[in-house]
Amino acid sequence: MTAVRLALSELKRLAAGRLPKLAILAMALIPTLYAGLYLFANHDPYGNLEQVPAAVVVQDEGTTTTDAETGEKTERDFGRDVADQLLDDGGFGWVETSQADAEAGVRSGRYDAALIIGPTFSADLASAGEFEPEQASLTLITNDANNYLAGTISDTIVGKVRDSIAEEVGTEAADTFLRGFASIHTNLADAVDGAEQLLDGATQLDDGLADADDGAHTLADGAKQAADGAATLDGKVGTLADAVGQLDDGAGQLASGLGTLQDKTADLPAQTKKLADGAAQVADGNAQVAQYGREAADAAGQVLPTLDTARSDAKDAFAGAQGDLRDRIDAQVAAVCGDVPDDQQEQCEQIAGKITAEVRAGVDEQLGAVQQDVDGALDAQRKDVQSAVTKVEGASQQLDTLADGSQQVADGAATLAGATPQLTAGIASAADGADRLADGTGQLADATPALVDGVHRLADGTAQVSDGAADLAAGTTKLADGSGELKSGTKELRDGLAEGLGQVPDLDDQTRKDTASTIGNPLEVRNDALSSAGTYGAGLAPFFLSLATWIGAYVLFLLVRPLSTRALAAGRSGLATALGGWATPAAIGVVQVAAMFAVTKFALDIQPSYGLFTALFLVLVSGTFVAVLQALNVWLGAAGQFLGLVLMLVQLVTAGGTFPWQTIPQPLKAMHQFMPMTYAVEGLRQLLYGGNLATVTRDVTVLLGVLVVALGLTTLAARKQRVWTVTKLQPELVL
Repeated sequence: MTAVRLALSELKRLAAGRLPKLAILAMALIPTLYAGLYLFANHDPYGNLEQVPAAVVVQDEGTTTTDAETGEKTERDFGRDVADQLLDDGGFGWVETSQADAEAGVRSGRYDAALIIGPTFSADLASAGEFEPEQASLTLITNDANNYLAGTISDTIVGKVRDSIAEEVGTEAADTFLRGFASIHTNLADAVDGAEQLLDGATQLDDGLADADDGAHTLADGAKQAADGAATLDGKVGTLADAVGQLDDGAGQLASGLGTLQDKTADLPAQTKKLADGAAQVADGNAQVAQYGREAADAAGQVLPTLDTARSDAKDAFAGAQGDLRDRIDAQVAAVCGDVPDDQQEQCEQIAGKITAEVRAGVDEQLGAVQQDVDGALDAQRKDVQSAVTKVEGASQQLDTLADGSQQVADGAATLAGATPQLTAGIASAADGADRLADGTGQLADATPALVDGVHRLADGTAQVSDGAADLAAGTTKLADGSGELKSGTKELRDGLAEGLGQVPDLDDQTRKDTASTIGNPLEVRNDALSSAGTYGAGLAPFFLSLATWIGAYVLFLLVRPLSTRALAAGRSGLATALGGWATPAAIGVVQVAAMFAVTKFALDIQPSYGLFTALFLVLVSGTFVAVLQALNVWLGAAGQFLGLVLMLVQLVTAGGTFPWQTIPQPLKAMHQFMPMTYAVEGLRQLLYGGNLATVTRDVTVLLGVLVVALGLTTLAARKQRVWTVTKLQPELVL
């Protein structure tokens, strides 16, 4: 109770008179005036930026952009868009003007900032789409001599404009880029189809070339065999020439033999004529009919064998000549084709057969004609002779018919004499045919050198064909190998294109637009604040309220005595004296914080999340600050008052009321944890903005500890000051 009485006694002393009362009232309102005016002045400075004059200069000449998909050209003026955005709602009070006026205005202070949009602004923004990228730029002119924060705010505003432009341009560029992906996807799909067709063609080509390679090698083998056969034929063609020569000689001999036969039968007509004459004489000699008849019969009997013998000899001669000629021809053909390889034997035999057939046909034709003529003539004569013989024999038997028979013999002899020229003519005709055969074989012999030369050329040509076929086989082998590589490469191309097609996005219009928008503005900052101050003034409230509370406690000790002199003189206990000296300024401090809290909440509309706790916490802060300043005053007197002012300044920069305390210099950072205002600011932030009450509990604990320590030090000082000294009675410095 002693402490209470001491506090009431101090209050009575202070309230004794009108001026002391006004002084108490003034001290009670100082924290409210300080915190209220500061918070009111800084309540929402960003909401009044439209009153800050700023200039915008538009020099942009615009540009023309081309749609990558449709090819449509569009006139763009990004500089005008920026200016319109600033003039509509750009933060400052923007005024569009010229560059000269803007620079002069910033220099004189008429404008706090100026933004200049250059002539190539639009062209530079669109340059990336033409693959000639140029970075667009804005020129911001500021003058810190006018206002430093105006320049800082200008940077922030222009940064937001830059982000907005970058988002718009980036979205357009991304949309163009994604449209290009759509075209690439379509074209790549066509390329995959083409590669598939190319692979099919390459496969067919590879299969065809494999067959062609086999055929080329077969052709090369056949050409080589043909070349070998032609070479063999070329080697044997000389034998054919010799055979043709021998055939020509045989044909000559046949012609010569027939000529001899023609010569031998040249007198046959005269002889048959004589026969006819003799027959006539027989007819005339009736007396000698019997004798001559028998003789005639004998003669006639000898004529038929002779005629048959002649006919047989002629036939044998013809057959022998024809057989000999055929044998020689067959022998020559067999000799020519005997050495030909088996696979060419048939071809050689066909060629030789054709030549033999033609030669045989010619010989058989000529000999057949001659033999036919001779046979015809001999048959006719033999018939006549047979008839004559029959008649002679009949005459010898029938003398009555002798005259008739003799006449018939005479007639037959005449007929024979008439037919004999036909026989000789046939022989002559056969001789002519033999001559023609000789001429034909001569022509064949003449043509044989050309045949030999042709065979030589055939051998040379087939050798060249063989070489060409070998080259062709080698080439087709390489081509087949190459077609295999082509097939493999085409498959890799097809697979690569297919894989690339799967990696190229194929977006619908909405997805493309959403993707372009996300690329243009890939980051969205969501303000998920655990607590929010609301305004700039509310954000500074914890600092200004704490500082005002310290100032309020400081001014109290300009009027209130930290310890009661009467209590010290009366020998009161140190604790009671300390509490009595603390209770009076602490009570006035409650009034201070009550007035300050009311103005903050109702006049400035800063609504604490925890109203009651905030008020109680301010009371604790005020009481703690009063205890600290009391202890300084008790221990150091006037120097303690000055130290209280210095301590306020130190806490002003170490409490982290404006910038985070981590940003202060290292020497001051070390003092942050030891200053009571640090915990006052921190606690008020948690209570005003709805923060963590556990942190408030820690802050309350620290402030209570400071309060107890300060009161303990004051108690200790009160005990010491119960002993009066000269210095105490006559202090060196009084404030």
